Amino acid sequence: MSFFTSDQFAAVHKNNLGNLARLSNTALEGIQKLAELNLQAARATLAEGQEGLKAATAGKDLHDALAVQGDLSQGAAEKAISYARRVCEIASQAHAELAKTVEEQYEQHHRNVQAFVDAFVKNAPAGSEAISALLQSTVDAAHHSYRSAQAITQQVADLATANPAASADAATSAARQATPRSSRT
Repeated sequence: MSFFTSDQFAAVHKNNLGNLARLSNTALEGIQKLAELNLQAARATLAEGQEGLKAATAGKDLHDALAVQGDLSQGAAEKAISYARRVCEIASQAHAELAKTVEEQYEQHHRNVQAFVDAFVKNAPAGSEAISALLQSTVDAAHHSYRSAQAITQQVADLATANPAASADAATSAARQATPRSSRT
């Protein structure tokens, strides 16, 4: 007694390969965005360092050099915070796309398993009601466990996204408050 044909297995395999391609493309897009961000940050840091060196050496005395250093410190802190935010955005976008793909794949898998269970129950011989009920109960428990794990994962992802943003806001505020003090000296 066969519940699935070779065409159905081929369709499932083709679907899985498509999902693997989507996951791979999403991961590579995220890596590409991070590489581009890192290249932009490196270029900007090099250019700003050169400008800062010129400004520091153009000063007439130590006070001018220290003032330039204070300005550079604030700019660097703000840029580091901006960089961290952008990294979090890229990671969040990649996570959302990966989660969407995994969710779609899980839903398809769940439908396939449920179709198998339904076909098994429909074609089960008399007296196998307990096994049929156990099989359905197992599928339901697995589905519930997946949904619970998914909810926890989403909460962790939301928390991970919220904390860097709050930390970045606090650091930006602290950098702005520190700069006027350093330029007064």
